[in-house]
Amino acid sequence: MRRPIRAIAAAALLIPGTIAAIALAGPAAADTQICEQYGSTTIQGRYVVQNNRWGTTAQQCINVTNNGFSITSQQGSAPTNGAPVSYPSVFLGCHYTNCSPGTNLPMQVSQISSATSSISYNYVSGAIYNASYDIWLDPSPKRDGVNQMEIMIWFNRQGSIQPIGSPVGNATVGGRNWEVWRGNNGGNNVISYVSSSPISSWNFSVLDFINDTRNRGAITNAWYLTSIQAGFEPWQGGTGLGVNSFSAAVNGGGQPTNPPPNPTTPPPNPTTPPPGNASCAVTYTANSWNSGFTADVRIRNGGSSTINGWTLTYNLPSGQQVTNAWNATVSQSGSAVTARNISWNGSIAPGATASFGYQGTLSGSYSSPTAFSLNGTACSRG
Repeated sequence: MRRPIRAIAAAALLIPGTIAAIALAGPAAADTQICEQYGSTTIQGRYVVQNNRWGTTAQQCINVTNNGFSITSQQGSAPTNGAPVSYPSVFLGCHYTNCSPGTNLPMQVSQISSATSSISYNYVSGAIYNASYDIWLDPSPKRDGVNQMEIMIWFNRQGSIQPIGSPVGNATVGGRNWEVWRGNNGGNNVISYVSSSPISSWNFSVLDFINDTRNRGAITNAWYLTSIQAGFEPWQGGTGLGVNSFSAAVNGGGQPTNPPPNPTTPPPNPTTPPPGNASCAVTYTANSWNSGFTADVRIRNGGSSTINGWTLTYNLPSGQQVTNAWNATVSQSGSAVTARNISWNGSIAPGATASFGYQGTLSGSYSSPTAFSLNGTACSRG
């Protein structure tokens, strides 16, 4: 079973009031201990260190120094076929409205002339964890909420854990060979680069990984880099794991790419297809496990006129129930599903696509829906 439960991380952070739970400490001068669930502090007047214990109610504490942090207590435990218990980390940029001091992020990818980072890790034995970077990107310059693209770089993994999705091949990035995984965790797309052997320290170009992700069609130069994060995802144990030192820098100087114009706000409940919408295609990509699933849905406008406001209808097979969604308002009555655009993705130009996704529960064997209608017009399968 693949790590589907990590989707709960993104979903949980979307719950109203969660952000208010984040505790912020002052700048770290002497060593600072943080045990608050989302407690954080700043170091070197430049970076944020966060406890980020999102997957367990058990205590986790970190000791923050001027150069990094170490885990002093980690009492949570999670099965290795699910999500980790936390992501204690240090970052440059913005994460859920918490921005590092003086950051120039978000920055559009096309404007980045260099993005580098350096890290030194301290590993321990007997624990199940990964040591990983999280590099976050989004089509908009977001400073809060879930970004649409997560690049993970696994420097080390211990135990029977594996990335989101499935392996799609190997790649040489930064002069090293990586196994590449690709998937969706229920809140965002994920591309993971997994090292075959532990890397304890490295000074590298983050931009190399961003460019490789772009070349895979997952982002464009118009997207924005929002943060560079490095830390650990522990499943079991982890006391003694640490970041001995961390640095990151992003420099501009590239050519800006104009983002697409703001879409016209659609009518709340469109009932008739706009003129020229003679065809549409729906691509439905699912990831299922024994008790649930996630789905990524992409709508392509094959007509000659722009669609302003869309409603997609279809039936889910028996045993499937939508629990939460993103990038659309999704409702379900029996097996019938209705997905309506939100304010910023209601306009689909000819040849363009709009996408949304959701997570659901599953009873019995999994199968995907087979027939879709957009604004009352039947669509082909993409």
